[in-house]
Amino acid sequence: MAKSTYVSTETGGRRGGWSDSLTCVSTPSLAALPIRRLTHRDLTACADLSEDRGWPREEHKWGLLLTAGKGYGIDDPEGGLVSACVVTEYGPHGRPTLGAIGMVLVAERHSRQGIGRRLMRHVLSAMGTTPLTLHATPNGRPLYEELGFKVTGRVEMLRGHFTAGGPAPRTATRAATAEDLAAILSIDEEVFGTDRTHIITRLPAFADQLHVAEENGRIIGYAGAWPNMETHVVGPLVARDTETAKALITSLAAHTDRPLRTDIDVRHEELLAWAKDHGLASVAFNAVMTYGITELPGDWARRFAPLTVAAG
Repeated sequence: MAKSTYVSTETGGRRGGWSDSLTCVSTPSLAALPIRRLTHRDLTACADLSEDRGWPREEHKWGLLLTAGKGYGIDDPEGGLVSACVVTEYGPHGRPTLGAIGMVLVAERHSRQGIGRRLMRHVLSAMGTTPLTLHATPNGRPLYEELGFKVTGRVEMLRGHFTAGGPAPRTATRAATAEDLAAILSIDEEVFGTDRTHIITRLPAFADQLHVAEENGRIIGYAGAWPNMETHVVGPLVARDTETAKALITSLAAHTDRPLRTDIDVRHEELLAWAKDHGLASVAFNAVMTYGITELPGDWARRFAPLTVAAG
């Protein structure tokens, strides 16, 4: 109900005047807005939030992360999301040994108001003593360092049309079959140091290609290529050695006309140089950060690229 109120003001040279106001409930402050769990039903809102920050919508990736991981977000009273992030847990169900944080986003209109810090503190509290990892952009790194994350590695993002040339890789590769799943899961757990069954078993449906490398009938590596906007992202890329990694990238590139994108651990200098010689160019560097552990578990020498930096 509207009511008239006399207000005193010094603006415009007037001492006072009549103002109409509405009796209404004030909009809650951002600090009072609750953090809730996101589900697959929030996919469009998450993609809208990505777009708001100038990122690609990446609905295909959001779909995987919201299904396989735990999403956290804050609803905007005016519609959409104020903020969102996803945590992908690895290890025994209910007793994770590692959590990967990704897609930490705050809407542009609500940026620089402590929302990202509040959401991250909530995640840290929810994860308890579980070690955590994330890939940080230069802009995000100061916040994560403030929260106690330490830089333990670095990855280089590459992108471009792969061009064949030079000696052909000698390692045999082929498309993966259902019979290969047990071997892939075994290798993946060795390399990543934790059980990732709930992610790996989703790869055949998520990726456009899933290839394995073989030697004497034994699988020595595997890699996927999944659609992300106009590119195919190569990841995960797990291989016994650099030559095997080259063979897997070459086999995936032979079956797509899209540009490739991948995020390679900078310690794999030979693979990075080879990829750049074959048409991929450096786009950016991101820091690998950990919380609660000094380094990631597993065998980094066989871990060439993640499925996505958002899932560790």
